[in-house]
Amino acid sequence: MLGWRLAISAILIPALVGILWLDHRAGATAPWLLALSLLLGVRSTWEMTDLLTTRAMRPSFLVSVFGVLSVLTAAWGSRWQGGALSNDLAVLLAIGMTTLLAFYVCFVKGAIRFREPGTTMESLGAELFTVAYCGVLLAITAQMRWLDGGRWGYAALGSLIVAAKCGDIGGYTLGRLFGKRKMAPWLSPGKTWAGFVGAILGAALGSWLWVTFAIPRMVPGAAAANVANVLAFGVTLGFVGLVGDLCESLIKRDVGRKDAAALFPGFGGLLDLLDSVLFAGPIAWIWWSVAPLIR
Repeated sequence: MLGWRLAISAILIPALVGILWLDHRAGATAPWLLALSLLLGVRSTWEMTDLLTTRAMRPSFLVSVFGVLSVLTAAWGSRWQGGALSNDLAVLLAIGMTTLLAFYVCFVKGAIRFREPGTTMESLGAELFTVAYCGVLLAITAQMRWLDGGRWGYAALGSLIVAAKCGDIGGYTLGRLFGKRKMAPWLSPGKTWAGFVGAILGAALGSWLWVTFAIPRMVPGAAAANVANVLAFGVTLGFVGLVGDLCESLIKRDVGRKDAAALFPGFGGLLDLLDSVLFAGPIAWIWWSVAPLIR
């Protein structure tokens, strides 16, 4: 299984780097990142509606994916208007208004399909939750692409991914080596307090390494603004990413599932791969907007 995971990673990582390289060359409209986001939105929506189809919940994939794709395309459409990049407030307004549209569509669908009490409100809640989780979080995270007019875009996105995934790796490593005390056994039996420390340390170390060695090669003339700021960023994202992991565990435990539908053998579902990044993304965007890691 380890060999299979390494083989898939050897394909996925260069493919992701290639897509982002093409997107960088395509300019500020970011068409390749949009295509990737739409693909992630469709797959994650399918996984989420599959997870939530239990008990009295019967979320519609078509209605949910309409909301998710509408939110993502609205974020891009509002970002590029009249040949000039719009401001962040306009993008947030577009995301909010499109989410409201999805709210209306979900309600109308429920009213049209209503026949007897028992599932309508539960299904409506599941659909709106899916739009927020798979659409809004991803749309806001993608806004890091346009930080500083796009100059910091992939350097900032890289800091998010590296911090979140180094946190995952650090948590897994220290948890396996030293984990004895369970952190939340009712949600995620594998999570330990040693893993919590590992997630924080891994994310902080990953952030420092990324800002110190990778960003100067991606953004000419850039330097770390403040080491304490970089480490605090990593610690915060490590914590938020761990919370995101626990929150996805909450979803799976409540519906009686171990994992989302497998994307690749040995990898679990896309939601299992994205949970820490999706939760930490909006925090990372705010952090870079208020206190950039580079100058």
